Amino acid sequence: MSIKEMSRRRFIEAMGAVSVIGATGLAGCGSQRAGGSGSASASGEIADTITFAQGADPRGLDPAYVDDGESAKVMSNIYDTVLKFDVETTEVLPSLGEMPDISDDGLTYTFKIREGVKFHDGTDCDANAIVTSITRQLEPNRTEDMPYASFVFGSESTNSGIASIEAPDATTLVITLRAPSTPFIRNMAMTLAAPIVAPSAIEAGDSNENPIGSGPYKFVSWTKGDSIVLEANEDYWDEEHKPQTKNAVFRIIAENSSRVTALNNGEVDMIDGIDASVVDTITGAGNELFEEDGMNINYMAFRNDSGVFADLEARRAFCQAVNVEEMVQSLYGDYAGVANSVMPLWMAPYDEDIQQTAYDPEAAQAKFAELGITSCTMLTYTNVRPYNSIGGQPLAEAIQGYLREVGVEMEIVSYDWTTYQTKVETDAFDCCLYGWVGDNGDPDNFMNLLADENISMNVGRYRNDEYNALIQQGLTTPDGDDRDAIYKQCEQMVADEMPWMLISHSKNLAAYAPSINNFYYHPTGVVHLELITKTA
Repeated sequence: MSIKEMSRRRFIEAMGAVSVIGATGLAGCGSQRAGGSGSASASGEIADTITFAQGADPRGLDPAYVDDGESAKVMSNIYDTVLKFDVETTEVLPSLGEMPDISDDGLTYTFKIREGVKFHDGTDCDANAIVTSITRQLEPNRTEDMPYASFVFGSESTNSGIASIEAPDATTLVITLRAPSTPFIRNMAMTLAAPIVAPSAIEAGDSNENPIGSGPYKFVSWTKGDSIVLEANEDYWDEEHKPQTKNAVFRIIAENSSRVTALNNGEVDMIDGIDASVVDTITGAGNELFEEDGMNINYMAFRNDSGVFADLEARRAFCQAVNVEEMVQSLYGDYAGVANSVMPLWMAPYDEDIQQTAYDPEAAQAKFAELGITSCTMLTYTNVRPYNSIGGQPLAEAIQGYLREVGVEMEIVSYDWTTYQTKVETDAFDCCLYGWVGDNGDPDNFMNLLADENISMNVGRYRNDEYNALIQQGLTTPDGDDRDAIYKQCEQMVADEMPWMLISHSKNLAAYAPSINNFYYHPTGVVHLELITKTA
């Protein structure tokens, strides 16, 4: 079995297996990480700078205030979390804290916090700092511009998440939950909301622009639309993950083809956001392709609370009008599969018996005529996304073509990704393209999106009390058959009520120069740069 096959099998087994704490996977090791021709120490001198090109600016660099992958990729190198994921899977490992002692009732988690860790400004990263970083995201402190706060830390209205957090001393962190939560351990390792921000940065009020963490790299500068520069944290506490390269640069290159050109010309070392059409160009130039089954969903959200698709029959007609299988094959080829589930098909508890609305253009045309629907508006993004490697505009135009065939004209309104995330919250629309990259390998992390009251998560404004009750039940139920049955009920409700039109699950695709060693694109969509080197 090849290293690539071993890595892929390890990944799928890791994501599907369930351990005593609900984490998955096997420990990663350097020999199974994709990369050049070997370690830089064996093949030559290590370059002092590595460059990664992505498609858009981060929305910000404080994990409390952002919800996007472009931000996460940078932040994962600046901050530490109380617990962390393995470098290749979502197995949960110790980080700033040891694995917690959990009370018999499943409510109280006591973490032993590592001694001597410093933030990049020299202040102490201890239990008190962790309390400060998390408390601002708890009720009543949290603000509306903290999109992941309720998702990660819960809320009083749903009787979920953190009831209290305290630091009895500098090395002890005690978190008490309102109700037992199976995903809580995984949530504490996530790249959004969970990373620990220095109290000094919070107090300064500019943590989104000038981040201070305790991670392997320090923030240096951010030139909007151009680049973000990081430098190695030479005092990093984790000896096994000390940064191997002095400087790390994130280049912002919006156009897919321009990123490919930059890689092939040697201007950058690593890129993501690529699609099938450029694979031959990349490999033909001697660069390497990273390919792995992704943990994501590419979907179209209907506006469920207003507009022409607030009616279930109109949503059904729309789904009947679009030949999703044909469209996915045409647009993505072998690098994505049709989504028959909100969750990736390899993630328990996927149920193959649940069927989405079948393609039936004649029925769609008749129903649209009966309802008097002749037009609608779609919002979309222009950038490529991890779950949509061709970008939102071509996907929107493909859907527009199917709608036109059944007598409905769809207006497409497009924005760059950063602007788009605001527009789906503020502007009127009938449907919009969106997607999700899983944060922690737990089914709740996908299914909970349709129960979240925050519209940056639940962009279609779907509200269903029965569905929400199932989600809360899933949170408190231990991993196993009973919990799987709950999420299967959720999946059936999505298929029946169609708040989304499911489209595809994409493979994670990235590319890197042959001089790059130890490259791995994590299933959560981030790239940890600390172990990556470049042979000079």
